[in-house]
Amino acid sequence: MAAPASVSPGRRAWRRFRRNRLGFWSLMLFGAMVLLSLGAELLSNDRPLIVRYEGRTYFPVLREYPETVFGGDFQTPTDYLDPFIEARLKAGDNWALYAPNRYGANTINYFAKDPAPGPPSRQNWLGTDDRGRDLLAQLIYGFRVSVLFGLALAAIGTVLGVVAGAIQGYFAGKTDLLMQRAIEIWGSMPELYLLIIFSAIFAPSVALLLIILSLFGWIGLADYVRAEFLRNRQMDYVRAARALGVGNLQIMWRHILPNSMVPVVTFLPFRISASILALASLDFLGLGVPPGTPSLGELLNQGKSSIDAWWISLSTFGVLVLSLTLLTFMGDALRDALDPRKADK
Repeated sequence: MAAPASVSPGRRAWRRFRRNRLGFWSLMLFGAMVLLSLGAELLSNDRPLIVRYEGRTYFPVLREYPETVFGGDFQTPTDYLDPFIEARLKAGDNWALYAPNRYGANTINYFAKDPAPGPPSRQNWLGTDDRGRDLLAQLIYGFRVSVLFGLALAAIGTVLGVVAGAIQGYFAGKTDLLMQRAIEIWGSMPELYLLIIFSAIFAPSVALLLIILSLFGWIGLADYVRAEFLRNRQMDYVRAARALGVGNLQIMWRHILPNSMVPVVTFLPFRISASILALASLDFLGLGVPPGTPSLGELLNQGKSSIDAWWISLSTFGVLVLSLTLLTFMGDALRDALDPRKADK
């Protein structure tokens, strides 16, 4: 009788993760939301995707055309919401293929029937904000900014945290003691005050936020990695590698790190959710992304300022709650899947 095929630890963890239906479908839904937001220009755009006009094909989604190309009188960029331009694109054999939502992130509909902020309507499905911008477009593009920011911040924090924790845990002794005291001093610095100071000195930018938050976002993970390296450095396989003359860097990279990845992987969904929430909070306070950048935090601030415009705060709050809830479910399922005490059924 043939022996049963062995299953790798990664495959066993994936099986346990899939058995957690809440975590698995949270991953599927969140992944779909991220993919859709990455193609935001195809879902919500004030420019047509393709235009066929007088026998020629144009791609306004990729290139800006003056309105004289479509029968206008000026060399200014074409406003495809202008009734005159719409009529020209429908005349004769002309046609245009639009995105499902015909508004971009900063598009102001000057031909809207309701004053800003306007309630949900056939033109603006979720209404408009206090500047007359389409709220659905703001949410799509704002979610993309938040997710990409969260992923970038989590990636940088993971790299820094793993490096710092690995050095502390592997070498231990005085190295661990000195680095731990330095980390405690660094972690006690007032992060919010630094953000306020740098925001007053430099122009607001996503890069500035990413740099400042990355300086502090790795400390929590470093403690977990340090503990794992302190435990694994005493294992027999590490002693055997040292006896064979394997270098410290190779032992850390090829032997200890793969056996210390459980807290790192488990930490990621919670770190991404914390990054999204941090960006929204800073935008709410006016310390976040530059003006004009789609932002969930700015929409929440608009909702606070315009209580009667309930559609602003309700839809933005719904997107934030859904995103953070999905990430939390994914983190819980990932933690259970990577727990070695969980036996396969």
